Amino acid sequence: MRKNPKTPEEVRQLAQAGGVKIVDMRFVDLPGVWQHFSIPVEDLEDDLFEDGIGFDGSSIRGFQMIHESDMLLIPAPETAYVDPTLQVPTLSLICNVLDPITRQPYTRDPRYIAQKAEIHLKGTGVADISYWGPELEFYIFDSVRYDQTANSGYYFVDSAEGIWNAGREENPNLGYKLRYKEGYFPVPPADTMQDLRSEIILKLKEVGVAVEVHHHEVGTAGQGEIDMRYTTLTKMADSVMYYKYIIRNVSRQHGKTATFMPKPLFGDNGSGMHTHQSLWKGDTNVFWDEKGYGKISKTGMYYIGGLIKHAPALLAFCAPTTNSYRRLVPGYEAPVNLAYSQRNRSAAVRIPVYSKSPKAKRIEFRCPDPSANPYLCFAAQLMAGLDGIQNRIDPGEPADKDLYDLEPEEAAKIKSTPGSLGEVLDALEADHDFLLKGDVFTPDVIETWIAYKRERELAPVNLRPVPYEFFLYFDL
Repeated sequence: MRKNPKTPEEVRQLAQAGGVKIVDMRFVDLPGVWQHFSIPVEDLEDDLFEDGIGFDGSSIRGFQMIHESDMLLIPAPETAYVDPTLQVPTLSLICNVLDPITRQPYTRDPRYIAQKAEIHLKGTGVADISYWGPELEFYIFDSVRYDQTANSGYYFVDSAEGIWNAGREENPNLGYKLRYKEGYFPVPPADTMQDLRSEIILKLKEVGVAVEVHHHEVGTAGQGEIDMRYTTLTKMADSVMYYKYIIRNVSRQHGKTATFMPKPLFGDNGSGMHTHQSLWKGDTNVFWDEKGYGKISKTGMYYIGGLIKHAPALLAFCAPTTNSYRRLVPGYEAPVNLAYSQRNRSAAVRIPVYSKSPKAKRIEFRCPDPSANPYLCFAAQLMAGLDGIQNRIDPGEPADKDLYDLEPEEAAKIKSTPGSLGEVLDALEADHDFLLKGDVFTPDVIETWIAYKRERELAPVNLRPVPYEFFLYFDL
């Protein structure tokens, strides 16, 4: 693994070694999508890293109004990598957003929020550092078509691997279609994505993203997962952005299209982002206790208590789309039960028990999905867990039974996650004081997020009929 550049001069050396001709400046908007513009490599001077470069903040989702639109990007040298997917040699730099008048970091910049969360953690004295290991699932399709007009609305996705194509004339059809919920995980030729995923992880390594494993996931039609090695909060959020970028671009180079929608297919598994996390003080994992349940310390239990207590509000950032609630549905294989357990994947919080090493002890929050903005998603989880520790929130007794198969009386005792984007936005509106500690999230960010989601996503979806409503209601 190469040494990360720390100075403008080291960035220029990296660019020269890679034969770079273009420098790409990237930053993330509020919903969580990378935005960018590019400059000639000749302009990669020291003042770029000090003075920054301007852009129109009013054209970026969730940012500025037109009368206050001027903003600055300041590139972070340690994020510099030569892009492994572009034909023209291009250096990628992730940037922080600044206000040009005050020269202060922009409070709505999601990356800044993640950085503040890490600073706040140190300030609490609970731990010095947090480690994060999200497991993003995705689908790779052969094609996608969708449209919505006044008199029509539809979507159509397709994959040669999909079981619905078992009888299609393919001249010849060679079979090996994956049956519903049987994608985890037969070898090729049933798994048609092996080489593609291998190419993806090799390119991820080129941008400093360490990968532990890749495999086909449960769903038919190209569902996959590539697990990144754990790292610190902001760096992992940066890695998630590279992860999505490279998966999408490598898929496109192969004539395919990748999606991180939580639920693109009816009747098969959705895509989650189970998020592993731990807190460390020096060389000590503060979640570890040899005598604790699942080898988890009291501190770790309180952290779990914070996640469970604030889960409805957390989901406004961790499962932030209307489509998220096609996945988080009671009665299906989805982590909707607000309980914790060791090994048990039917609980919202799982304590993995693969290893007996104190270094490996962590907790896994299973509700998030990959439509989330990773900077906000991870920061919000950390703030909820810290609130649990600071207020000694008891998560109650563990749930070691199959929570999908409980008797009705038992099931009624376990709370479920909310069932819609509207409900979690209401929950965030009512419960967000824990996010404001240390000025990590600001009231402005919370209000902007809720307003954006209600006005730009929830209301437009609720206004439009969906095809299945015609099946149910046309003849009434």
